[in-house]
Amino acid sequence: MAGQVPAMLLAAGRGERMRPLSDTTPKPLLQVQGLPLLHWQLQALHAAGVGRVVINTAWLGAQISAHFSNSFGLQCPDGERRPLSIAYSDEAADFGRALETAGGIARALPQLGPLFWLAAGDVFAPDFGFHSAAVQAFAASEHLAHLWLVPNPANKPRGDFGLSVDGLALNLPADDPAPRYTYSTFALLRAQLFAPPWCDIPAGNPGGVRTPLLQLLQRAMDNRRVSAQLYGGHWADVGTPARLAELNALSPALP
Repeated sequence: MAGQVPAMLLAAGRGERMRPLSDTTPKPLLQVQGLPLLHWQLQALHAAGVGRVVINTAWLGAQISAHFSNSFGLQCPDGERRPLSIAYSDEAADFGRALETAGGIARALPQLGPLFWLAAGDVFAPDFGFHSAAVQAFAASEHLAHLWLVPNPANKPRGDFGLSVDGLALNLPADDPAPRYTYSTFALLRAQLFAPPWCDIPAGNPGGVRTPLLQLLQRAMDNRRVSAQLYGGHWADVGTPARLAELNALSPALP
């Protein structure tokens, strides 16, 4: 198979906790160290050789498509200019609202293919690499998803998932004392995860069903079909104006 696959960036949310900043600007366009949050993800995808990305939008989505248009074409290190093609899944135009994570992915699935990268447009992780080696390892497995987990931030001390010694993500019971980690939003997914028995949304989500990704992942984890690894690079969930200000007060990240 090819070294890279398409990607989907989640950018449809209202950003309630980021108000009042998000009242007039969609959260993925808020700037961290001089660049919109979404720019950092597109920059990393382009550097990794990903050729196509789908961005889902809803709240103030027209600002996102106007800002980035249909391609992202920074100069590559080898001197070539290979633009990253951008398509949009406009949930507000189709349904008048955002479809949550799994609903939005299911809606965009016809534009993505059988295997794809996923990331949120409102996390800051300037060191993350969308490496083709990870794609190849995931494609050779039988897993439905591979997640990158991070140490729990102060605002989420209980985390999301456990991690087994053999690299499986664990849907731990609430009273299980085993360590948990936070899902970074970076993942490799198979389209198969959005079909029965894992998901009941019809192909392309024509009815605009709203469903979180968490439920699908938990079902797959309970059947040992989700792998995971810890990510040790810089990562921040840019969820509030205070956290945005903290990031902008840090030393600039490498471009």
